[in-house]
Amino acid sequence: MYAVIKTGGKQYLVKEGDDLKVEKLSGAVGEDVSFEEVLLIASQDGNEIQLGAPFLSGTSVKAIIVEQGRAKKVTVVKFKPKVRYRRKRGHRQEYTKVRITAIS
Repeated sequence: MYAVIKTGGKQYLVKEGDDLKVEKLSGAVGEDVSFEEVLLIASQDGNEIQLGAPFLSGTSVKAIIVEQGRAKKVTVVKFKPKVRYRRKRGHRQEYTKVRITAIS
């Protein structure tokens, strides 16, 4: 069974057993998480499809938090020639790794 969920302003295609890196969610490692904004649920072969407008009511995707972490550093450099303008800045995005346990 497949589902399309929305979290952190992004949409993800998930199935049971998938590991997924999403935007930072509150909670400790081992806690359960439920995604209520489900856009689509489809069977494995694609014959049965439930489509929300925009979300399906009464459905959710259950997951468990596997890891809380930070991504690799992204360096942002701004430079303007001839005016002695240089800026260097780094950013590490926080993420939560979840494992999908159930689609209902």
